[in-house]
Amino acid sequence: MRMQNGRHLVNLALIGFMGTGKTSVGRLVADQLHFDYLDTDDLIQSSVGRSIADIFKTDGEAAFRALEKKVVAELANRTKTVISTGGGLPANTENLASLKTHALTVCLWASPEKIWERVRNQSHRPLLHDADPQKKIRELLALREPFYKQADVLMNTEIRTVREMAQQVTHQFRLAIAGQK
Repeated sequence: MRMQNGRHLVNLALIGFMGTGKTSVGRLVADQLHFDYLDTDDLIQSSVGRSIADIFKTDGEAAFRALEKKVVAELANRTKTVISTGGGLPANTENLASLKTHALTVCLWASPEKIWERVRNQSHRPLLHDADPQKKIRELLALREPFYKQADVLMNTEIRTVREMAQQVTHQFRLAIAGQK
């Protein structure tokens, strides 16, 4: 199962901004493929016994990104896993490169307005604790967009249901695997 560019796809990684459906879609895709499901933020929280919000508040974003990089390196040892990543994870080019060695990367995309509509009532999002959260979303999306666009597959999540998205992601993964043989 090798792709022509030397990649060996044994996992699927969902990247994209918060509120694009990575968790909901990822869980369904894992069920459809009979894969494990892992969320990088959950892995970080369980490894340090603290919430992402607490890590950001107490240690800062740089400390969180270091923990994130460590988790990504460990994921290279996994197989048959759907990996849902934190929104800023692919902005580190080493993280994205590492994921691409073993996973088909799928970016779930939505407009800043749709993202705000989906996340505005979620208090666990540390990056939204801002005087103007909608402006913050637009700024972060603009910064991260070049990294998100490096995904193998980009999908707009605005008009599809979670189930439709999961079916499409599963289909893309099966096509990629078939192309490796």
